[in-house]
Amino acid sequence: MSKNIKFIHPRNQITEVISRIYKRGMTTTSGGNISIIDDNGDIWVTPSAVDKGSLRASDIVCVKKDGTIIGKHKPSSEFPFHKAIYETRPDIKSVIHAHPPALVSFSIVRKIPNTNIISQAKHICGPIGYAKYRLPGSDDLGTVIADEFKKGYKAIIMENHGTVLGGSDLTDAYERFEALEFCARTILYGSQIGTPNYLTDKQIEEFENQATGVLPEMDNTEYSSDEVEKRLEICKIVQRSCEQGLMISSYGTVSMRWQDDNFLITPTGVNRWDISLEDIVQIKDGKREAGKTPSRATWIHQEIYKRNPNVNSIIMTQSPYLMAFGVTGEYLNVRTIPESWIFLQDIKAIKYGSHFRKNINPDIVDNCATALIIENDSVIITGDKLLQTFDYLEVAEFSAKSIVLGNSLGEMVPINDDQVEDLRKKFLS
Repeated sequence: MSKNIKFIHPRNQITEVISRIYKRGMTTTSGGNISIIDDNGDIWVTPSAVDKGSLRASDIVCVKKDGTIIGKHKPSSEFPFHKAIYETRPDIKSVIHAHPPALVSFSIVRKIPNTNIISQAKHICGPIGYAKYRLPGSDDLGTVIADEFKKGYKAIIMENHGTVLGGSDLTDAYERFEALEFCARTILYGSQIGTPNYLTDKQIEEFENQATGVLPEMDNTEYSSDEVEKRLEICKIVQRSCEQGLMISSYGTVSMRWQDDNFLITPTGVNRWDISLEDIVQIKDGKREAGKTPSRATWIHQEIYKRNPNVNSIIMTQSPYLMAFGVTGEYLNVRTIPESWIFLQDIKAIKYGSHFRKNINPDIVDNCATALIIENDSVIITGDKLLQTFDYLEVAEFSAKSIVLGNSLGEMVPINDDQVEDLRKKFLS
């Protein structure tokens, strides 16, 4: 979806985001609904009983301010609570309701996920409300949800039902939805291998405070053909990462070395699903492309490139199974299958806060390992070609997933030292 969301018709916004949610396995064919209220007070909403996997713009229903329904379908059966939210909160312009598995898990045990599980989620999601169970599609349900929104919440767990979130526009609502489901998944996966640890509010504020300041601007920027080609490569990998569930809208940084220690990097404040070539920021001679704000992790990428001439691409992201290890402190033993050990060797984990500029851990920037986990924050993957680096990320996430899922079957039996030595001689010598 374009950043100029106001120039995209609500029908197209809704169909794109519901498709995204469905393909990522965060709702079912029949479940979930999205709405947008426009400047006229008309509400555009997903239809009732139409396949979410093949929804078209022409399927979206408009409920006029006077109650007139325009469209070839009935509006969602949950329209009453969408309408109630808009009446309660004029600042909210879009609503998402869905039944993503992890958040439903919390709703059926009557709990709210603690968003202090990762560094940025608290600020994206805000405090989380809780709405008691009421009959789906009823005015009663609209009342209890609206009452929660009256308290200032933008994200609510619906008891034995799912979740509902609001935003200043659909992009804002989706980022909140995706971040909250990610927190829920990370907590659930982490709980299968250990005990999740949470950040304090003070630690989160320290992260926000230290991640300030940007490089000075360049006077002029040149765009050679190979530079543009790298921009395209970055955009494709970011999109692929989002589609594969290896990156979420609100977090993830990708960079590529361009010339010498100069590089290209993704921006801050741009939805990862929507990144375009024009958004990518060129960093040259310690300066940034004018008019753009690069990732807040730019300085880490800059130091890695300076100190590691063999590293030509970096991905810094959050993926749910790797972060299960990142939030529990459990050791990620990649001696699962030969490919995992050959590609990744041993993955270190460093404490939260050791990635702050004032006390940077040498493991991040000196003699980079292929993969490094920063507790409650992210995973850093380095490599030569960007596709290779993305492959390493996929292998690391698959390895973590295998261990998490296998934990219920019994204790992992890793490849032994003799087998590792055989792999070393054949593939790494």
